[in-house]
Amino acid sequence: MRGPAIWAGLLFLAACSTPPAPNKVAETPRGPDSLILTAIGYDRLPGWRSDSQAQVLPALKRSCERLTQLPPGQPVGSDGRGGLAADWLAPCGALRSVDPANPQVVRGYFETWFQPFLATNGNGSDGLFTGYFEAELKGSRHRGSRYQTPLYARPANLPTDSTQVYFSRAEIEAGALKGKVSELLWVDDPVDAHILHIQGSGRILLDDGSVVQVGYNGSNGRKFVGLGRILLDHGKIFPGDTTMQTIRAWLKTHPAEAAGLMAENPRYVFFRFLTADGPVGAAGIPLTPGRSLAVDPRFVPLGVPLWLDSVDPDGRPLRRLMVAQDSGAAIKGPVRGDVFWGAGEAAFDIAGRMKSPGSYYLLLPRDRTGPVALATPSAENGESLRGG
Repeated sequence: MRGPAIWAGLLFLAACSTPPAPNKVAETPRGPDSLILTAIGYDRLPGWRSDSQAQVLPALKRSCERLTQLPPGQPVGSDGRGGLAADWLAPCGALRSVDPANPQVVRGYFETWFQPFLATNGNGSDGLFTGYFEAELKGSRHRGSRYQTPLYARPANLPTDSTQVYFSRAEIEAGALKGKVSELLWVDDPVDAHILHIQGSGRILLDDGSVVQVGYNGSNGRKFVGLGRILLDHGKIFPGDTTMQTIRAWLKTHPAEAAGLMAENPRYVFFRFLTADGPVGAAGIPLTPGRSLAVDPRFVPLGVPLWLDSVDPDGRPLRRLMVAQDSGAAIKGPVRGDVFWGAGEAAFDIAGRMKSPGSYYLLLPRDRTGPVALATPSAENGESLRGG
């Protein structure tokens, strides 16, 4: 959904610097981030036996299809923390015979083939988990009536050199690209279009009754400035009231001011039509709502399953098996995740409010080649690895 080298920010508050709520946000690290993995038993995974692990199997199968197509000797992850691609052949092969209707068989599959590792930050920082969603807009293939906001295709002259300056959002919305690049679609709400630029992909419900998906296809290369930061600076909202819901509601109820304020975010995104079954993450495969997690691939290899231990926006335990399948410029650090909640208003509601402390545990093949396999035993847990 975000793509391998996606936009400068995922959340409205990515550029905000308001004080975090107590016990909600990770402390500022005092030194360089460093991932430490410590092997533990499944009996120490909080809530392990209460999850319906079968729900993650479609996501894991998609990751396995990607991992098993890699050259056998290719490291998995930026530093080979996930071993080699060959290490995944056996567990991915065994996955094909797992009966998803049998919870004990599914749980036994993971316990047989994977070793859990507690992930911690080497400088002691706690983990932070947010949420994102697939935007859903109303649109048309032709400009007219209420459909006045364009979604542009990638310009042919878009610079590939990051040192070159391209038109800003304000310039584009003032007509800088008119007649120079084609419009994929026209949508009926400029605020929702801006949200689509931030999320990176979405579903468009067309006026002819059809539905199309669009996804990120480049940007103007300008720095991202969060809408939350912009509204705070102008005194339109106040610290502590900067959820996506609040920001969107303010902009929609103040249309005369909204356009100028949104133009203060100079970053602009271009789109293409998608043909995949759902939004595509940085791993190059469709995301699974509630089971795909965006991570920082500098530390966590894309494609690996992991156990999340956090809470949802209403304070209820959020303990479930997920797969690392996406990334994002605002998702930085050894213990940092963004839960993909799906499409539509229900997903928007939970994603926009989620900002929770927590932790996760990587599940890596028991038979591994590479840094993790060479980790030195720890006195308490048997195996640990420092890296990053």
